[in-house]
Amino acid sequence: MHTMRFECLGPHEIPRLSRLTTSYFNDFPSVRKYFDHPPTLDGLRASAAAARKASASRTPIVSALRELNARLGSDDSVSRSLDRLAAGAVAVVAGQQTGLFSGPAYTIYKVLTAIRVAGELSTHGVDAAPVFWLASEDHDLAEVDHCDWPTRAGIEHIELPHAPEIEGRPVADIPLGPAVEFALQSALASLDGPDSGAIASALRSSYMPADSYSSACGKLLARLLAGRGLILFDPHEPAIAALAAPVLASALRENSGLISGLIKRGRDLEHSGFHAQVKVTDSATLLFAKIEGRRVPVRTRNSSFQAGSRSFTLDELLALLDRDPRNLSPSALLRPVVQDSLLPTAACIVGPAELAYFAQSEVVYRRLLGRMPAALPRAGFTLIEPHVARILRKYSLTVPDVLRGRQHLRRKLERESVPRALARQMSLGERNLRRYLTRIRKPLRKLDPTLTAALDISERKMLYQLEKLRTRAGRAADRRTELLDHHERILREALAPHHDLQERTLCALPILARHGLSVLDSLVEGSATLANLTAACHHLAYL
Repeated sequence: MHTMRFECLGPHEIPRLSRLTTSYFNDFPSVRKYFDHPPTLDGLRASAAAARKASASRTPIVSALRELNARLGSDDSVSRSLDRLAAGAVAVVAGQQTGLFSGPAYTIYKVLTAIRVAGELSTHGVDAAPVFWLASEDHDLAEVDHCDWPTRAGIEHIELPHAPEIEGRPVADIPLGPAVEFALQSALASLDGPDSGAIASALRSSYMPADSYSSACGKLLARLLAGRGLILFDPHEPAIAALAAPVLASALRENSGLISGLIKRGRDLEHSGFHAQVKVTDSATLLFAKIEGRRVPVRTRNSSFQAGSRSFTLDELLALLDRDPRNLSPSALLRPVVQDSLLPTAACIVGPAELAYFAQSEVVYRRLLGRMPAALPRAGFTLIEPHVARILRKYSLTVPDVLRGRQHLRRKLERESVPRALARQMSLGERNLRRYLTRIRKPLRKLDPTLTAALDISERKMLYQLEKLRTRAGRAADRRTELLDHHERILREALAPHHDLQERTLCALPILARHGLSVLDSLVEGSATLANLTAACHHLAYL
């Protein structure tokens, strides 16, 4: 296993954490009413018991997942996880958009957290299998058509071009096309390190022109995480979508009560000093419809429904669902409920924004499912490569110094390098020299008039040498500024790209290539255990 040192950032040092999230970490009782179970071992056991009790026949979903995972290239460890799921194991589920080349690093960290929690839960006597939900129904192409690829020379932004007519389509319906081959060439050209070959091979075999964003991401995760028993879940699969249809139909039939409850929950959250992640209005529903290939929100209008330019009665929407279950798909507030209607979910691994979604979705869980799994925070990591750690040490900097912003970082860099006072001292020295020479001029002339000529020559020589020294110091200062600029760029791109945490922007694959895929095992071991799930900590992992 890769040896690394871990440090921890507390919630106050992590950018953009909402009050709801910090309260969840620091004062769970204050948000307890928004969640069915506390994020503790006892809470997980209670959630697992409820999931097992409510679970219907698992044969259909396990059968569909076997077919899907075999097609994505999953290994025998996944077959064994599916065997356990069929025999009564509960699920620990994470999910994320299917970004190009796995997208931001936190996608992988979510998976690792699910693997860690499922493993620990199993050791505590509750058999659990990790599951990753590929957000294949999502239609926000701008969120997945690119990645920020950290090379040794800096961040390379890799983006797939796409025609305007595919905007709004579910990502499962969008083939990557020939452009993915050029994107691959850009990515692979900068890969280096002991596992660059393994990652290059996984990318080549996953990202092909005929693949969609979701199928390619699924294939990549199956290869990168082989041996860990991770079950991949694609809701756009016809067999899986058919199994989800009943809960979508229920959401339609009960729309009025659901929306009323969500509006009330939003007011309650705001009254308590929190925020509603989704603004729910009277005309909302929890569904999207696929109209002429595009995914558009379904809204209510008087006694009917509206999707794009088309109007539907309730019966017409239900018939649309019956013709092809993929014609309707859940919104962000309904999606986890659909997931947990299909899986015996004991825990969902969520990021900070998703916690806020869950606080609202509890209303939907209660009405449609009668139970809600425990919501557990995903592990967060900033990977610090040795050359970055050396720069931090050189200037006596910390990662929070970098996260505090450019002005703060620059002041610290300058303070720890050559003193700014040097230029002031040189200017002061020149003024003092001129004053001194002026003071002795008159006494020298009285003593011997010829000495003033010698004084003039000496003054010119001394000022010339001083100016020469100032010029050399100026060139040294320019070099120093260039070095500071270079070091500042390295720190900001590596630790706070786009003024945010590394994990929210950078793809992890180039770093894993440079330092080995064994880093994944170390990150699993370094993430939170069941004993301290709410000990809010963003891990600084020194490679």
